[in-house]
Amino acid sequence: MLRIHFTASDLARTRIVTQPDPLWETALSMHVLRSPAPDALLEGWRLRNSQLLQATSGLKEQLALASILNPPLGYFPDFLTPAGASAGIDAGLQALLSTPKKQLKAEISQVCEANPAIGSTVEDIGSGRPSALLSLAGALRRYYDVMLAPLWTNISAAVEADRTLRGQQLADGGPEAMLSDLAPLGRFRGEVLELLHHRQDRDVHLDGRGLTLIPSYFKESATLMVLADPELAPVIVYPVHRGTRVAIDVQRTALSALIGRSRAAVLEQAASGATVSQIAKQLDISQPNATKHLAVLRDAGLLQSVRMRNATRHAITPLGQALLKGQ
Repeated sequence: MLRIHFTASDLARTRIVTQPDPLWETALSMHVLRSPAPDALLEGWRLRNSQLLQATSGLKEQLALASILNPPLGYFPDFLTPAGASAGIDAGLQALLSTPKKQLKAEISQVCEANPAIGSTVEDIGSGRPSALLSLAGALRRYYDVMLAPLWTNISAAVEADRTLRGQQLADGGPEAMLSDLAPLGRFRGEVLELLHHRQDRDVHLDGRGLTLIPSYFKESATLMVLADPELAPVIVYPVHRGTRVAIDVQRTALSALIGRSRAAVLEQAASGATVSQIAKQLDISQPNATKHLAVLRDAGLLQSVRMRNATRHAITPLGQALLKGQ
């Protein structure tokens, strides 16, 4: 059981992140990708991306270091999920590259204790060698671009819907109602949040630091996650509410039926600021086809196009946002 001890000051400083954390989603989706029996709602994603991993030349090798550091079960280093990632993938990778050498050494040592055979593979990370850290950051960025970016609109919408639900719980029933609903067997009693399914028997004392709640699209529902190092800023990673995730995924399906699967995918890619060439690459279509889809979406008032130096960037309009969110 995990027991998280709150003070009145901690409750006042508890907050939910405003957007999905790309490095937590990266770490947890990598677990799903290698799971023999993932959550049924994630099985389709796992199958598609397992096939993509095998079919894309060199991709598996590019991601090898990240996979070694992030096993599907057991400990993985806290530096893979730095607090800076709450501001986006680029900020998160920059925070990773800035990890203090003392933390790198301690956490890589813990990884190697669990799996001594990988010591020579990750020793440069543990010593803080810049080239090794840049290689790791490149692997994580590559994984995000290939595996998560095409789904990011869904992920963002699910997190936003979960935030709305938690805010309503807080308004109706106070912190006890909200915190007790984060896990199937969670309960907030007195000043302690008890999580019965946690793999370790552990107490975490917040001591006035507050708690950051991170809803995750790829978090399995049985357990919640916290950082291993008690000295780091406390977080809880919990699964987005199952009902909200189902509703968001259904809305995406409805969008595909309305404007076509390919055009819906182009709209989602354009919403993230992708260029024509990036959209074509991500969706495995030709650039002329991507351009044609973008023109139709722009003419329908769902996108605006802005020329920036040698590339055209696409901004989604309020109407396009409403359509993506199923409003």
